[in-house]
Amino acid sequence: MTFKDIFKSSFLENIASVSILDMAVALALAFGIGLFIFLVYKKTYQGVMYSSSFGTTLIALTMITTVVILAVTSNVVLSLGMVGALSIVRFRTAIKEPLDIAFLFWAIAVGIVLAAGMIPLAVMGSVIIGVILLVFVNKKSHCNPYIVNLSCIDSMTEKKAVDFLKENVQKCIVKSKTTTKGLIELNLEIRLANENTDFINTLGNMPGVNSAVLVSYNGEYMG
Repeated sequence: MTFKDIFKSSFLENIASVSILDMAVALALAFGIGLFIFLVYKKTYQGVMYSSSFGTTLIALTMITTVVILAVTSNVVLSLGMVGALSIVRFRTAIKEPLDIAFLFWAIAVGIVLAAGMIPLAVMGSVIIGVILLVFVNKKSHCNPYIVNLSCIDSMTEKKAVDFLKENVQKCIVKSKTTTKGLIELNLEIRLANENTDFINTLGNMPGVNSAVLVSYNGEYMG
C-alpha cells in the first residue's frame, strides 16, 4: 500500500452513481404520490384530534424512503452498511389509530417501489389503495351505535327508563352499571331505528331521571 492509497477515497466515484434525471423523476413522483397519500389520510381520518404533522410526515417519509433506496440500489456495499445503521434506529411514538399504521407502510412501500424503478406499480397501486380506503373507511353504517348515559334515583325509575329505551330503539344492551346511595348510573349501548333522537328528551324529563346523555360511539372514542 502506497501513501497515495491511504488517502484514496471512493467518495467522488459515487457522485455519478445515480443520475440527476433519475433523482429528479423519483423525488417528483415520491412527492406527488406522498401528497396523494396525505389527501387520502385527511379524507379518511376519523380520530378525535386531527394531526397535520402526521400528514406531512407521510409526504416526507415517502421521499426519504425513495432517497435511501436509490442509494442502496446503486451500491451493494452501501446497502449492507445501511442495513446495519438503520437497525439501531428505534421509534417510541405511539400509534393511536390502527389505520395510521397502514398509511405509514403505504408511504414506505411507495418509496421503495419508486426507487426500484417500478413506477407503474407505485402509481396504480397507490390509486387502487386510495380508492379502496375512501370507499370503505368513509362508508356510513345504516345502524350506527350510540351510548346512553343514564342517571336514576332508584331501581324502579331505572326499570321504567330501560323499558322506555327498549320500546324506542332497535337494540338496547346494558354495558355498565354503577350504584351509590340515592343514585344509579347506567351506560347502555343502543341502535337507533331511525335518525330521530327525540326519545332522549322524553327520557331526560321522566320523573326520577336526573340526566340522560346520548353520544355516538365508534369503538375507539366517543364524540
